[in-house]
Amino acid sequence: MKIYSKTLFFKRFTIIISFIIVSLILWNTYTFFQKFKKAERAKMEIHGEAIKELRTVSIEELDQNISELPLKIISRTKDIPFILVDADGNIKGSNNLDTVKEKDPEYLKKQLAIMKSQNQPILVEYLGKTDYIYYRDSDLLDKLTYYPLAFLLILVLFLAVIYLFYSSNKASETNKLWTGMAKETAHQIGTPLSSLLGWIAILKIEKVNETYIAEIEKDVHRLNTIANRFSKIGSVPELKKNNIVEITKQTFDYLESRSSKQITFSFSTSDEDLQTKINLELFGWVIENLIKNSIDAMSGKGELTLRIESFGKKVKINISDTGKGMPKKMFKQIFKPGFTTKKRGWGLGLSLSKRIVEDYHNGKIFVKKSEIDKGTTFQILLNQV
Repeated sequence: MKIYSKTLFFKRFTIIISFIIVSLILWNTYTFFQKFKKAERAKMEIHGEAIKELRTVSIEELDQNISELPLKIISRTKDIPFILVDADGNIKGSNNLDTVKEKDPEYLKKQLAIMKSQNQPILVEYLGKTDYIYYRDSDLLDKLTYYPLAFLLILVLFLAVIYLFYSSNKASETNKLWTGMAKETAHQIGTPLSSLLGWIAILKIEKVNETYIAEIEKDVHRLNTIANRFSKIGSVPELKKNNIVEITKQTFDYLESRSSKQITFSFSTSDEDLQTKINLELFGWVIENLIKNSIDAMSGKGELTLRIESFGKKVKINISDTGKGMPKKMFKQIFKPGFTTKKRGWGLGLSLSKRIVEDYHNGKIFVKKSEIDKGTTFQILLNQV
């Protein structure tokens, strides 16, 4: 409990610190942007004063190089695009725009509209006349406006990587936990199994009804199969060539004999000899999970159909029921760990079946079709040998 509390505190502390750092960086960027914008306006105001001085000096003064400073100021204002407009709104000149496009009056009008939307004009008054300098932000200032967005994008990607890292770690820890529990369960089942085998031998010596002993042996064999299944979780299972029809029929018959008599079981196949590479214990677990899921969906009353057939180089296994069905949006959700519609369910059966079929047997398992109050059909596709 203490470890959990410390972990939760660390996560919250990290989030708060990250939020503070991001806020400071964004505020610093905004402040720098505003200062840079003011600096550009000050530069354009000086530019306006230079134009004003040039408009008011005489030709003799120009010849005497009195106005060298204004000319230097104007010549060095090369990074800020601007347009000079008279009092009547006529464009008198432009600078630092596209040298080819600025010959087009429509282009100048569009640029002027942009400049009017970005900054207030600078007045240039001389000899009773008034001109206006409209300017837009420099390319550098434009790029700075996208900096916060780029920073946020990088931050989001960084947080996503951290989230995926923690999620994968958590999933790995969960898998290790379940693997450990499964192997421990298999180990615990082994002890009573050995004892049961001894009792069966005693019953045979005592000449107890062989029918009873045969049924007990079936259940003991069943427990042994379950123990083997749990022991294989977390390790790569060995796949061997087997008759899929025969193996599936064994599990089907076992569950039929131990299910409600109000359920009609039907088994069919297009070929009695369809060979695939499977692990007996794990694949039997998949069939068992699907059949039990169908029985639960029918609440112990209805029709359950299992059909196996060849499909090109694949073996197709369909398990259908006449249960309550499900909406299409749940077709993928039901295979997620922890998802269940049952009051007493852990949501592991179908997710485990999917892992066994797709990860261990290189096959596919999915909901082929389902209708509310009409039933569901699951399909398994395996490679034929």
